[in-house]
Amino acid sequence: MTNITIKDETLRQAADSMDSFLEAIADAIRGAIGGELTAENMSQLNADQITLLAYMLLREEVMEGGFVQLIYNGYGPFIYKNPFARALKEWGLQDLGRIISRSHKFYSKYAAQIEREMTDEEFMATFEQCPEFDDFDDEFVLAEEMFTSQVACYVDDHISNFVRVEG
Repeated sequence: MTNITIKDETLRQAADSMDSFLEAIADAIRGAIGGELTAENMSQLNADQITLLAYMLLREEVMEGGFVQLIYNGYGPFIYKNPFARALKEWGLQDLGRIISRSHKFYSKYAAQIEREMTDEEFMATFEQCPEFDDFDDEFVLAEEMFTSQVACYVDDHISNFVRVEG
């Protein structure tokens, strides 16, 4: 496992918002592995660190373009073919874990269609061709603040699973 450190001052500055707090922790983790999580560097992290990076990625993609965009951008296997939903439930995010679990069957149904190379027009049409994701997008967006708060609480309560804080 990679030893990931963060300065206490950095955490103090980020503590004014849960978004800043999570981003500071995620940035420290990303920085320790070269900037981006890959199959090659994943073994350098523990399950909690990987789950946090997965949540941050999920949140960014779904808030910007929904589950269809998440899948199109190549993150479907990372979210759906790993124990991400189970990890979320273990963190206490039952509702988000259920969204991932329930949307998995539509990922399986549409993955090949969504993940293929396509034009911008074809990509935009995909949203209408895969309407089952709309409800999951809405559920996530409506509860995003609560989910992010729950993730921030978990990270704060288990900070040593994510980073070592240095004076």
